[in-house]
Amino acid sequence: MTARPASLRPAFLKPGFDQTRMRVIGAFAVALALHGLGTLLIPGYSAPFAIRAMLVLAALLAVASIGQTLVVILGGIDLSIPFIIGFANVVAAQLYGQGWNFALVCLLVAVMAIAIGMVNGALSRGLNIHPLIVTLGIGMIVQGLVLIWTRGFPTGSAPKAVSQFVSIGGTFGPLPVAGVIPALLVLTVLIVLVLERTPFGRRLYALGSNPGAAPYALIRPLWVWMVIFGASSFFAAVTGVLLLGFTGSAYGDVGQPYLFQTIAAVVVGGAALVGGRGSYVGTLAGALVLTEINTLLIGLGYQPATVQAAFGLVILLLVSLYGRERHFSTLV
Repeated sequence: MTARPASLRPAFLKPGFDQTRMRVIGAFAVALALHGLGTLLIPGYSAPFAIRAMLVLAALLAVASIGQTLVVILGGIDLSIPFIIGFANVVAAQLYGQGWNFALVCLLVAVMAIAIGMVNGALSRGLNIHPLIVTLGIGMIVQGLVLIWTRGFPTGSAPKAVSQFVSIGGTFGPLPVAGVIPALLVLTVLIVLVLERTPFGRRLYALGSNPGAAPYALIRPLWVWMVIFGASSFFAAVTGVLLLGFTGSAYGDVGQPYLFQTIAAVVVGGAALVGGRGSYVGTLAGALVLTEINTLLIGLGYQPATVQAAFGLVILLLVSLYGRERHFSTLV
């Protein structure tokens, strides 16, 4: 019997899986170490309210990073995420403020976001243009159109239910955490099942590992790229709506901090920027690490500019360590 090419195997059978798993474990260990350091240095760092606040912030970053995880596994990158977050944030607030039903608003925002993402995927793959250029360009167009529509002064807010869902002081039934936390855990299980246990997940890893061999495995690269980038924009839009509830008001640049944080979360979690390897559990660990770093620096009294510079340094170090891997497509 002929062995199946490694690029067509599930992620847990791939040559780099053990390395990825170790990085995921390492990321969780770093998050715990940072939390321990913060507890020693900052009074109240491990207080229940402080932990709940960090979990909510990490959850928002984790949701924003879902699409980036999928895109990076595919071998691309999505720089439109912060612009889609801002787009969803402003459009949802404006339409709800004008009296629209919020469920209808969310449906409209989701459809528009998915359409934008599919355009990103179609242009990147169909015209063979690097997704970094395409997604940045499309994102800036979207941001410009939103600014024109609102004249630079967005208004509106989110329903009380959305605010409670992401409230630091909120609860979910008997659980003393905001509803976004258990919802993210359920979503994580679903994403892992799709990536590891479905034909689509195997096709995604295969396409990211060996794009040239994909057509021989009856994989339609253009369709996969459109679906993945559409999903990336969808989860970015979800993040924008959640941030509307979290902040209480619309802000077009609310997604800008997520521009490189989503990439850093994915890389910290063990994904390879060349594609074909990564897991959402790893991204979850990466989101916790970045949230701990941010909270620790702020708690130590550093100014926002210093925190931003530190984040940039961390991202450069991580990408230099994890992002220079050779792309391989070994047959066994």
